[in-house]
Amino acid sequence: MPQSIQPQSVNALIKWTIEQEMHLEYLPQRHKLTISKAGARIGGLRLPWNFAWDPTSMQAIPEETNWVLFLIRAGIAAVGYFENGTNLSHNVFRAYMVRKKQGKSQIKYLKTKGKSRAGSRVRLGASDLFFKEINEKVSTYLRHYPVDRIGYACSKTLWPFLFLTGSDLQKDDPRLCKIPKHVQHPTYEVLLDTNERLLQATLDVDPAQAHWFDGHPSSRNQFPGEEEENW
Repeated sequence: MPQSIQPQSVNALIKWTIEQEMHLEYLPQRHKLTISKAGARIGGLRLPWNFAWDPTSMQAIPEETNWVLFLIRAGIAAVGYFENGTNLSHNVFRAYMVRKKQGKSQIKYLKTKGKSRAGSRVRLGASDLFFKEINEKVSTYLRHYPVDRIGYACSKTLWPFLFLTGSDLQKDDPRLCKIPKHVQHPTYEVLLDTNERLLQATLDVDPAQAHWFDGHPSSRNQFPGEEEENW
């Protein structure tokens, strides 16, 4: 279960894991430390986004960091630019993309049925504009601000439609970092809540390995309602 760790407690936890002879490996694209014991993974520590990992001192160091977040579901998306955790700009985009009777997006419907009628063409046109607007907004942020990370929550079905030839947002951008959170309805409030989570550290431990972390010095607060999410 994911446990929230206050930023001021992160280094105490890191020091404790080293004292317990645990091995730490930093994964840049996830901004996360993998925690191993005797060659086996026993947990992970996701670092706050406004902290940098220093492999020399083996500490998380506070650092001014800017990022873009975009959360996408069929027909609605929230996009925002943040400077060191403070939201300076945002947009919420909506589009007519979901078939009411089936409750699935037109893109997913065509992948399974391969048909297109008048209503389908309207939904597909709205889908094209929807992804174009998201891409243009994110690209504008990337063009005008010093962005260090790009966080996203988007299904595999919708992901390919987000990228446009020649735009600033491309799928091979090393700044891209998947947010381990299922977003059902990406409103502005959900965007801000996601950002707050990213400002904390998160310890995730396999229940079968939880005994290794008995007595660790940090907060054990679990994110409410997020038992199955690997933050």
